[in-house]
Amino acid sequence: MITKKAQEQADKELARMKLREMFAEQEKPKVYTIARHISQSRLSWDISLKTVQDGEIIDITYYVAKAIGDTLKETNGKRTIRVTGGNMDLGYHLVHSLSMSLYFGQDRAGYVLSHDWA
Repeated sequence: MITKKAQEQADKELARMKLREMFAEQEKPKVYTIARHISQSRLSWDISLKTVQDGEIIDITYYVAKAIGDTLKETNGKRTIRVTGGNMDLGYHLVHSLSMSLYFGQDRAGYVLSHDWA
């Protein structure tokens, strides 16, 4: 029987592998973020993540949540990740964290993926 922690680690590695495969096909991998909900204090954002693969827009929010060990939630029928913080670009922060997770150990690992708001 597999433990919950071992299952979470396996899910994390599978998500990272899937994302690395997707981004390997792109010359300059880019992740687009969409703010689905912003709290009144503007300190908590629910964000979805997308990328373009073979000319199609692909929702990668599920894989990102698994890869960085964050909680996936539903906001208005869309998958999102809740990010908190102040005085910073939370979409950029999320993509930078993903890039670090996927390419840790490489030179400038946090900057392999580029980011833009959709």
